[in-house]
Formats: sequence, C-alpha cells, structure tokens
Amino acid sequence: MSTRRNFLRATAAATGIAFCSCGLLDAAHAQQALNPHQPSGGRRLPVVVSSKRIKTIDVHSHCHIHDVEPLLGADAASIMVPPVNYAKNAFIEIDDRLKAMDAQAVDMEVLSINPFWYGRDRDLAAKIVKIQNEKLAELCAAKPDRFAAFASLTLQAPDLAVQELETAMKKQGLRGAAIGAKLLFLPPYSPDLNPIELAFAKLKTFLPKAAERTVDTLWDRIGLILHDFTSQECANYFRHHGYAPT
Repeated sequence: MSTRRNFLRATAAATGIAFCSCGLLDAAHAQQALNPHQPSGGRRLPVVVSSKRIKTIDVHSHCHIHDVEPLLGADAASIMVPPVNYAKNAFIEIDDRLKAMDAQAVDMEVLSINPFWYGRDRDLAAKIVKIQNEKLAELCAAKPDRFAAFASLTLQAPDLAVQELETAMKKQGLRGAAIGAKLLFLPPYSPDLNPIELAFAKLKTFLPKAAERTVDTLWDRIGLILHDFTSQECANYFRHHGYAPT
C-alpha cells in the first residue's frame, strides 16, 4: 500500500485523477504471464463471440480527484488513500490504466467515485461534487473511446442533487449518476425484501375461512386460492419492494 507521499509523487502526471486499481494491474500482469503471445504495448486482444468483435465495457471502475484534497483538510489522507482488497497498489496512472485495460481486453471503463461526502455539510459537499464532475467530464472528453463516467451527487440535499444531475447529463456529457447505499440490520429473509410475503399474507387470510381439516383438502384449497392471484397483482408485489416488474 502506498503512503500518501508516494501516492502523490507517483500520480503527479495523472492530470488530477487517480484510479483505484482494485487489483486490475495485478490481474493484467498475471494474464500476460499466462498468455505470453498476447499483444502488449497498446495493442488490444479483442473479445470475439461467434466470430464477431465484442465491445467490452467495465462499469465498476473507481477513481479519486486530486483537486478535492484541499477541501478535505486532515481527512484527505484517509479518504484519498483507502484500502483496496487484493491490490498491492492503491492508485495507478492513466497510462498504466490503459495498458491494464488493453491486457484484459477492456475497451471502455465507466468511472465513478465512491461517496465520502454524504456526511458533509451542503456547501462543502456541493464544492466536492462540482470539482469531481468537472474533472470526470474533462477526462471523458479527452478519451471518449476509453472512458465514460457516472456523476457524483449531493444526495443529502435532494434539490441540489437534481440540479447536479441535470448539469452532468445535459452539459457535461456524463452517462448517469453513482448512488452509494447499503442495507442495515435486515435479516436474510426479511419481509421488507421479500415480495412473496405479501402473497402469503393474502393466502393466510383465506385459509382460516376455508376451515379445512385434512392435509389433502388444505392443499386443494390452496390451489384454488392461488387462482385468485392475478399477474398484475403479483407484479405489484415486486414493484412494492423496489423490483422492476417483468
């Protein structure tokens, strides 16, 4: 893991953007070792399916923007040099990133920044987001065939987030927004995450009324009750829990 000083020195030529490798370089080097005849030096090994060249796009690609460091004060050291699982190097330069992408036959990466500003006050978070989106847009405009990006948003200020998203999409050419979220303290089979619980709730309201007394008649009754569940109703159960209906 690089120290903050080594990180800043090593990425001085990265035009203000540092890439979190997430093991990308290590994997690329391993792939090169296993395939000694694989092209290198900027030549890409194409991905071919059914004799057709396939464009590969990696949408899980993270980076940091150097220009926000002065806004973070003492927190910059811990935020800008986070631990990266399975990676010896936390950050790499643009040229090294492109070489690693070529080695793994990745045509394009869609960049995003893991949110660290959600807990900041509105004005500071807005400054951070503004700088990040501008720098992401600059890189994507410079290398449109290799990079796209998801915008950062000040989600703790919804009205501001709407403005930032509109600017990112309509003026800066970014492709969408990166949203950081996590589920807290929900058991694996929580009804809050399980659409079928709504169906069970309806089923259980009918069964006592049927008053069946044997296993066979109970199963027969369940089969009859299930006919009362329409496809639209089932789709609504999924929609209620945040799933897109099919």
